[in-house]
Amino acid sequence: MQYEIKQSGKFKFVQEGSGESLVLLHGLFGALSNFKDLVDCFKENYTVYIPMLPLYDLTNFDTSVSGLAKHVAKFIDAKKLNNVHLLGNSLGGHIALVYALAHPEKVKTITLTGSSGLFENGMGETYPKRGDKDYIRKKVELTFYDPNSATTELVDEVYNIVNNRLKAVKIIYLAKSAIRHHLGEELKNIKQPVCLIWGKNDTITPPMVAEEFRKLLPNSELHWVDKCGHAPMMEVPEAFNILLSDFLRKHA
Repeated sequence: MQYEIKQSGKFKFVQEGSGESLVLLHGLFGALSNFKDLVDCFKENYTVYIPMLPLYDLTNFDTSVSGLAKHVAKFIDAKKLNNVHLLGNSLGGHIALVYALAHPEKVKTITLTGSSGLFENGMGETYPKRGDKDYIRKKVELTFYDPNSATTELVDEVYNIVNNRLKAVKIIYLAKSAIRHHLGEELKNIKQPVCLIWGKNDTITPPMVAEEFRKLLPNSELHWVDKCGHAPMMEVPEAFNILLSDFLRKHA
């Protein structure tokens, strides 16, 4: 099912369902399709929001993790949301943490999956390699345990981004910002319940990153998903949704 992208002022977003607010934050190459199974499952009991993060539209100065967290803050204020359940994958997890540190009173729970903020293997120093689709396919395949999860549609999407010079430059800005914006010292200040759902075979934010998050976040629990890479909600949606549902029910 295709979800309608709504527009309100400068914000583009998906909004489905009713109930407590569940805000989903995508990563650098995130798309609506990343969260399709999650939205289908949770819209029965939650109002699910996916704000479209302006990865390519901010000034160079604001093209950063902090800049995107400010955008999320403005979105949450514009929608008058409170007691939000935040969920972020990859860069989206990093943004969720930065937002929660700045606005703890707004956040009820946080779920991180393959989150940056401590350490991540990016596309590498050779990225972007323009015009080489096989190279891009291999890089996209690294996101998953099963390389077949790197669909032609997904590869084409990333390929088109890296072959757009403006978008490629913005991606590099954001990737460098994520590396610089290390949260190690700040995580002790996050008191909300945090659910870490991690692929055991994640090569971008490897298992040791999840262990470090578990150690540094005072109120966190860690769940492993076997035979799974960097995007569990895409690769093993059923297992992911069960873990998330149990966590959210516990803190309803």
